[in-house]
Amino acid sequence: MGKKSSVSILCFILISFSPIFVSAQTCDEAAGTFKPNSPYEKNRRLLNSTVASNVTAYAGYFNGSIGLGPDRVYALGMCAPGAEPQACSDCIQDASDSLLSTCLNQTDGFVWSGDEFLCLVRYSSKSLYGVLALEPITPFHNVMDIRKENQEEFDSVWDGLKLRMITRVSSSVRNNSSTSSLSLSGKYYAKDVAPVPVYGNILVLMQCTPDISSNDCSLCLETSVDYYKKLYHGKRGVIMLRPSCFFRWELYNFSGAFDHINDPPPLSNSPSVPNLTDITKKDNNVSRGVIAAIVVVIVVIIVLIYVGMFMFKRRKKKQDIQLSTESVQFGFKTIEAATSNFSELNKLGAGGFGEVYKGILMNGTEVAVKRLSKTAGQGEREFKNEVVVVAKLQHRNLVRLLGFSLQGEEKLLVYEFVPNKSLDYFLFDASKRVQLDWTMRHNIIGGISRGILYLHQDSRLKIIHRDLKASNILLDADMNPKIADFGTARIFGMNQTVDNTSRVVGTFGYMPPEYVIHGQFSMKSDVYSFGVMILEIISGKKNSSFRQTDGLVNNLVTYVWRLWENKSLPDLIDPGIKEDCKIDEVVRYIHIGLLCVQENPADRPTMSTIHQMLTTSSITLPVPLPPGFFFGNRPGMTTLSQGLNPSQSSSKSYTCSVDEATITDVNPR
Repeated sequence: MGKKSSVSILCFILISFSPIFVSAQTCDEAAGTFKPNSPYEKNRRLLNSTVASNVTAYAGYFNGSIGLGPDRVYALGMCAPGAEPQACSDCIQDASDSLLSTCLNQTDGFVWSGDEFLCLVRYSSKSLYGVLALEPITPFHNVMDIRKENQEEFDSVWDGLKLRMITRVSSSVRNNSSTSSLSLSGKYYAKDVAPVPVYGNILVLMQCTPDISSNDCSLCLETSVDYYKKLYHGKRGVIMLRPSCFFRWELYNFSGAFDHINDPPPLSNSPSVPNLTDITKKDNNVSRGVIAAIVVVIVVIIVLIYVGMFMFKRRKKKQDIQLSTESVQFGFKTIEAATSNFSELNKLGAGGFGEVYKGILMNGTEVAVKRLSKTAGQGEREFKNEVVVVAKLQHRNLVRLLGFSLQGEEKLLVYEFVPNKSLDYFLFDASKRVQLDWTMRHNIIGGISRGILYLHQDSRLKIIHRDLKASNILLDADMNPKIADFGTARIFGMNQTVDNTSRVVGTFGYMPPEYVIHGQFSMKSDVYSFGVMILEIISGKKNSSFRQTDGLVNNLVTYVWRLWENKSLPDLIDPGIKEDCKIDEVVRYIHIGLLCVQENPADRPTMSTIHQMLTTSSITLPVPLPPGFFFGNRPGMTTLSQGLNPSQSSSKSYTCSVDEATITDVNPR
């Protein structure tokens, strides 16, 4: 091999793979910013300075926080299992320093750092423990391709290895009942190798942060694999870095974790990526001057890349709405064709907002198209802004917005298609309700709580849904719940807790008294609605199915309260699930539902507390106070005369319904 060809290959290797020899840090621009020298910045610097020592002290994993209120900073640090303590400490310290110097004023950031990404450091303005974070993603890939004639055979081996790996990683939990950092440090880590013709070995390494659940770990890795297949399929190696997981595969031994693997001998027709050591051995005649020149060129390229990234980030904030909107926009003709010109045969439902149709895009993807009423008062700019907001909501218990179409008076929203219709379709039909056993209802309640918790606390925006009800909970093929219909949702500021409106929108029976009477809404409004749904799911009865009896206005909430006072809560349980459930567990859920519908918003628990109550049976539940809209004869209790006719109000404009469909005026918010 001549000197010229050796230098060319050396340049290729160093330039193509140069990103993986440096820290891959990501500053989350969308999460928010802080002011220089603010308490948040001081807390961030203080906490990051302690991560390295804490990770070493806690056997490779640490999760902690410092500060109070909006100035509180959370941090997480971890090293790969088996890392030497000193190497781990040095890697964490370098990673922490790089985050501070790169993320100058962003409230969230993460970095995988060190040789072969030995360690991870994250910080955030929100709690990190147990929260799955799929975004932002930082990908790298090998620039060389698998030969087309080998692709099918290669994919067969790769897919089998991938399935085996994800199963191993998501179940690799230590047999240790302790919840300390020590017991967490060895979870969710696996490596494997599979021989493949022509190319030798496929080497795969996967890892998740040890605080998330097994299912979330599996989801994170599967999402990374899908991302690889969509964008980089056919490449000879890829690295996917997310805040909650790490995934890498190569055709060469890229880590000490694979030292027991013997690299296959090079074949004359093998397209394997050359190894830097092999090149050095084959050609010792490359002059030091040439190598020095190559290093200078590489440094210049890396500097230019970082300057470009810096300039891009400055422009990104100004262009965010435009780019986000354009990236999910469909042509009206495309949606018209997908729905067979909005055929009646494809109609899934209708309401005050408009109509919903099933459609099939040209690539075979099934979608649900919401065609907003042409009389809606929402303008083009406000419509686009709403689309951008909803498009950023990514959670398995929220219906995913795929895109939109805007042409003249036509405003269309394109969602993922959810095959099993809505929860009310099953719950309030005697013949279909039998399909919902207690295990399924238990999972549905848990999934809805996770979705609301994401909206209130874990998403980039604090969102109040304002119209949570059984008909707005869709069920996927596996009967997992997905919250839908964000037409009435409001966005809150980070420190905002309550807001008022002169136009009440929603569905009677699910709206709390402070909202109906005073137009006041908050996260506790959604909590009230969730409590009503818990009682409906357990009883199989609509909140609105109770009518005036014995001169008293009755509903499901007041009925359950009387059962509580009479100590007969088991009477609420749907007879169809009594035989296959633990009565004490179901009664506990009824108790939680009553806590959610208490009259005073301050008495209702937050969604994070509710989620803990639902998942941890050892938590003692407080005694509930009487609910809102309890039409009893207690002195001082707020009462509404015989059902509350919205038309009697002179100070507010109501847009709501009593039973099924919500009539929504979509106005700029």
